[in-house]
Amino acid sequence: MNEQFSMFGEGKSAEQEPQALIKLSADSLPKDWQGLLKAEFDQPYMQALQAFLSDEQEQGKVIYPPADQIFTAFNLTPLSAVKVVILGQDPYHGPSQAHGLSFSVPAEIAKIPPSLKNIYKELNTDLDVPIATVGNLTRWAEQGVLLLNAMLTVERKNAGSHQKQGWEIFTNRVIELLSEHSEGLVFVLWGAYAQKKTALIDESKHLVLKGIHPSPLSAHRGFFGSKPFSQINQYLSDNDKSEINWSL
Repeated sequence: MNEQFSMFGEGKSAEQEPQALIKLSADSLPKDWQGLLKAEFDQPYMQALQAFLSDEQEQGKVIYPPADQIFTAFNLTPLSAVKVVILGQDPYHGPSQAHGLSFSVPAEIAKIPPSLKNIYKELNTDLDVPIATVGNLTRWAEQGVLLLNAMLTVERKNAGSHQKQGWEIFTNRVIELLSEHSEGLVFVLWGAYAQKKTALIDESKHLVLKGIHPSPLSAHRGFFGSKPFSQINQYLSDNDKSEINWSL
């Protein structure tokens, strides 16, 4: 997701914020994810990605999210708990907005991102869930919704700046391995970019929900009225899994 939006009370500028050095390591993941993904951290593409990120930081560029939040999606949703995968594209690139979950912002961010606002509207229409006033989706993640971006980092105020540096290889492997080693997951692919990931998923084992992106630029073309949340819960129920409580 490449959205940029204003926020209140940012405090000191990002340039003044201390940036912890990014170190890509399987040790940043919970044990069950390590078992699935540890080998990826030894691959040449990951070493090249580490070199790229180190070089960016050496040049003084500000990278989001903070180093200790890059793998938040994995730490909040253990492998054994994954039931749903909602794929985003890019972390938010404004100060304090990205925290490692697709479409989500920390609770202290006063303004909800436009796409998330539309997700809330559709959720209200679909399941009569009250429209949330906060943008933090941690509660979803803790119930088994893996909120995964295709890229896990971005340069401040430079949308898409970390594309084709290795992140897509890593997150594609996440999707492939989830498809291979799990049963009865729901993969939510909103927009043309996400829908390209369909080829990574065994649709005989999982439900793939493909739809219009919730961005204000496209939501009116079919996102509204698509009822993805009731479809997710029905599929989970049909596969003897607990439904997601989407209320925040």
